[in-house]
Amino acid sequence: MGESGPCCSQSEAMMKSHEGSKDENTERWIWSSKTEYLLSMVGYAVGLGNVWRFPYLTFQNGGGAFLIPYTVMLAFAGLPLFFLECSLGQFASLGPVSVWKILPAFEGVGVTMVLISTLVSIYYNVIIAYSLYYLFASFTSVLPWSDCSKWEGLNDTICSKTPQGFCNISLGGDILTANLTSVREINQTCLVNSTIELEVELPSKLYWEREALRRSSGMDETGTVVWHLAVCLLLSWLIVGAAMFKGIKSSGKVVYFTALFPYVVLLILLIRGLTLEGALEGIQYYIGQQSDISKLTNADVWKDAATQIFFSLSVAWGGLVALSSYNKFNNNCYSDAIFVCITNCLTSVFAGFAIFAILGHMAFKAGKPVSKVVDSGFALAFIAYPEALSQLPVAPLWSILFFFMLLTLGLDSQFASIETIITTIHDAFPSMMKTMRIPVTIGVCLMLFLLGLVCVTQAGIFWVDLIDHFCAGWGILIAAVLELVGVCWIYGGNRFIEDIEMMIGKKHWVFWAWWRLCWFFISPCLLLRFGSICQPAATWGPALEQHYGQRYEHLFDLHPKKSHKGLEIPFISGYDSTSL
Repeated sequence: MGESGPCCSQSEAMMKSHEGSKDENTERWIWSSKTEYLLSMVGYAVGLGNVWRFPYLTFQNGGGAFLIPYTVMLAFAGLPLFFLECSLGQFASLGPVSVWKILPAFEGVGVTMVLISTLVSIYYNVIIAYSLYYLFASFTSVLPWSDCSKWEGLNDTICSKTPQGFCNISLGGDILTANLTSVREINQTCLVNSTIELEVELPSKLYWEREALRRSSGMDETGTVVWHLAVCLLLSWLIVGAAMFKGIKSSGKVVYFTALFPYVVLLILLIRGLTLEGALEGIQYYIGQQSDISKLTNADVWKDAATQIFFSLSVAWGGLVALSSYNKFNNNCYSDAIFVCITNCLTSVFAGFAIFAILGHMAFKAGKPVSKVVDSGFALAFIAYPEALSQLPVAPLWSILFFFMLLTLGLDSQFASIETIITTIHDAFPSMMKTMRIPVTIGVCLMLFLLGLVCVTQAGIFWVDLIDHFCAGWGILIAAVLELVGVCWIYGGNRFIEDIEMMIGKKHWVFWAWWRLCWFFISPCLLLRFGSICQPAATWGPALEQHYGQRYEHLFDLHPKKSHKGLEIPFISGYDSTSL
């Protein structure tokens, strides 16, 4: 690790320049206030995954016990990378591509980050469009997914909010066969092993698939553009473009609302949820007496914790570098990193209470255990939770609040992703961007809108899944590992620490011992270990079933089955870019 050369002279020149201008960069905008920066960073980190993925992972991986590996991974992997990226962007006042003047051979790492952020931006605004559609659909006296009246008479599906089927009961000494609805009405109990349940669908699921998405059978059946979603997608891009037309000077004002409003809604939903029957049972499943400490011996639990932290904090996407590049040179990026990371994690835990309180009430009303109604991702946001909200008094009000919250959560993350793209263009063409920033912003939003139209066709949900599963897996992990190797092992960890001290002041060597340990060894090892990059895929083995033998007999369960519902979409286990 060399400690001399042009990088040192560049650092000294930059320090003198900043001293002379009192940290004001005349060639580049700076945040109007530190509050705007922190709210933008919190909004970027706290995304949809905090609401629809973390609570489910906690429930699935031991409840409250899951917070142990989650906290460990925050300390060893999430926070070190977050601090590194904030420091890197702030020191150079450059975006995720140009910042690699620190090590030109690694400029491809920055290009990778921007390309992945661009691809994810295409479909992330589609999710915002879904939220907008449901928000508009909630402005009615009766929620359209609240009952089965619209789905009566379907030949291929039975719509019902309660289990349907038949069982044997003992009545007056006789054994009779009765449907489950009648059994519940006369307060009888089915005889053991006599129940035959029919496959039914919730009205909220039918509304999601047949009304909102108008989903086709698979990717091979594109169908037509779903125009109500296309209009919502256009509106979502208009909102993003309007907020970004002056870059951080305009988006910094918008985040005062979009970053804080979700906390207001979560608090309201939690208070309302706690007043409902079954809410406490839902919370017990989430993080109470149902916690299972024995699950910590399962490596998959630690893997889930590592991946959730990694993607929730949005490290290696380029956005942290881009947003931090607009800071004043002597801003305390260390305390900022601590604040944003802790806020992000506490938000995830807090959101879980609001989600599971309502789901507990839904389970109580349906007469099912909580584990039977819990889901994650789209199924939670657009099926399970809307179904639960439809059972509350004044249901449209709660639905409006919930989907408005999803809208603001998504917009914050989208603002940062678009700023990453615009910052990259600004660094490449600074003179042009002084006069052409608004046209360039409009052009970027228009291009991404047109590319996103495929995601609002009848096969659009399959495209969303495809981009989600493939764009934010190994590419982001490899970029993060290379970032650590490039900055700490090649540029020089000690030199980088000296750069940081130019911004935040000298620190004792004990202070840096932890960061050196994480940056040099622990963080890259955790990313490689839990990212499954250095171990065989679960489906590795002989191609033909007759060759599996006992050694690869587990492949019989993993072998993909053909489905009439659509194409099989393979993905990298554990990753979900909607954790943003």
